[in-house]
Amino acid sequence: MLARSRALLLVPALLAFTACVSTTKAVSPVKPESQRKKAPEFTLKDSNGQPVKLSDFKGKVVLLNFWATWCGPCKVEIPWFIDFETRLRDKGLVVLGVAMDDEGWEAVKPYITAKKVNYRVVVGDDLMANLYGGVEALPTTFIIDRDGRIARTHVGLVSKSEYENDLQQLLKQKSASAAPFELAGR
Repeated sequence: MLARSRALLLVPALLAFTACVSTTKAVSPVKPESQRKKAPEFTLKDSNGQPVKLSDFKGKVVLLNFWATWCGPCKVEIPWFIDFETRLRDKGLVVLGVAMDDEGWEAVKPYITAKKVNYRVVVGDDLMANLYGGVEALPTTFIIDRDGRIARTHVGLVSKSEYENDLQQLLKQKSASAAPFELAGR
């Protein structure tokens, strides 16, 4: 009797599991092109005082990472981004860090030097965070396609393989237009 009641309980569980597996669809790692919005244009200075504009990277896939030197999950991601910049730069990737430290370059320069960060870093502020929808958690990363549109947003720490999958998918895509970046809101 006990074996029969266990079997009766097991059948609905197996049916439910099978139904979930068969109806689950693979979610696209990035937004379809028709759902992507233009990334807002900005100009900020890098550690050498040189202006950096998003439109400078037209035709490239941009990993735009908002981070801070005191942010634990950010410290986990930075070596991944250094690796991506090294391995994928020639395929059309640009990694760009936006440091959100209140102390600005005083905190950021020594950190990026010590960590041997090989990608460009700028210092952001509340205006920059608001431009990108009010970045409220760090890290927050926007992955921008070759046409300057936001294809994926990650809030918080995600796996290196998830970033890798997003980047590989976008690096395979060609630019839809030869026109320069459009400014958001136009």
